[in-house]
Amino acid sequence: MARSSVLAGATKVDPELAHRGVLREASRLGADDVQAVLRTADGSELVLPSELARILIASAGELAAGHAVTVLASETRLTPTEAAELLGLSRPLVVRLLDSGEIPSAHLPGSSHRVVRLADVLAFQARRERRREGRRRIADTVEQADLPY
Repeated sequence: MARSSVLAGATKVDPELAHRGVLREASRLGADDVQAVLRTADGSELVLPSELARILIASAGELAAGHAVTVLASETRLTPTEAAELLGLSRPLVVRLLDSGEIPSAHLPGSSHRVVRLADVLAFQARRERRREGRRRIADTVEQADLPY
């Protein structure tokens, strides 16, 4: 039985231009500086834990920058296709990354199908971004020093 896409079932919030100022202001707050309170329709209030306040503040920063925010648990398991979609890469490239161990994966019991933890996909993405930034800095330094490249 085929499973439905984890990414399709995730909560996704797109930024609204009208809220950008409030979101920018909220993103500057520290989680220790705020107490997040949820007010229900009947007027009762629920004080949210600091973990949720940190998520709200981080999400506010992304929304203020014009990025959509998708909420998934870091332990969520993705198919190689979902990992490829999340990374913006082709599925065959992601399969090669899984085969080489660049991105850890596990086989489902009694199956040739693999799953990948979201946390591992995000760690790969962060490593890739750091390498990209390092190459950009090297190119900028060479250009500024007017060295032959």
